[in-house]
Amino acid sequence: QVQLVESGGGLVQAGDSLRLSCAASGLIFSTYNMGWFRQAPGKEREFVAKIDRTSGYTYYPDSVKGRFTISRDNAKNTLYLQMNTLKPEDTAVYYCAAAASYGLGSRFFPSYWGQGTQVTVSS
Repeated sequence: QVQLVESGGGLVQAGDSLRLSCAASGLIFSTYNMGWFRQAPGKEREFVAKIDRTSGYTYYPDSVKGRFTISRDNAKNTLYLQMNTLKPEDTAVYYCAAAASYGLGSRFFPSYWGQGTQVTVSS
């Protein structure tokens, strides 16, 4: 059974940093492209970042580019999202996801999802 378990969320102030982690099990982690999505209340789920199997490629939408960094440790079966200079509009539930294909640009279609971790940024 595939499990993706996010951790590291919390309440922070605008301008602060936070690092999310996603521990993967039940799949061969190194064979999956990984990504992060987020969903704010009343809004659709939004793509945040993705990384290929070997950490050779990453992609971010303009909304987080330069502030967020995705990384992975295949030896630890763990995905990370370093979030700097957080803004109130970054407030959302953040989800870890695994996909067989990397996709072009912001296209990323996961086969597996985590249950999410809440990030709240106060102004």
